[in-house]
Amino acid sequence: MAHSKQALKRARQSERNRVANKARLTKLKTAMKSLMALVATGDKAKATAMVASICKTIDKAAQTHVIHKNTAARRKSLVQRSVAKMASAK
Repeated sequence: MAHSKQALKRARQSERNRVANKARLTKLKTAMKSLMALVATGDKAKATAMVASICKTIDKAAQTHVIHKNTAARRKSLVQRSVAKMASAK
């Protein structure tokens, strides 16, 4: 356990940040899974409507350093390609 006041404060801050980061990452993963489920079922209208909100969630996670910016770009690309492929297939 930390002994100094500074170390105790850093421990509190780290725990608070860990919880916030975990919540943001969980929200991102849930959104990605729900979109991929829509793509798998072929619901083009709902999937297309969801793309903007998922991209916003991905950008926010990258902006707050929960994920790396290149990971964010890769995930956004995956989302766009999945929906585009579904749109062109039908």
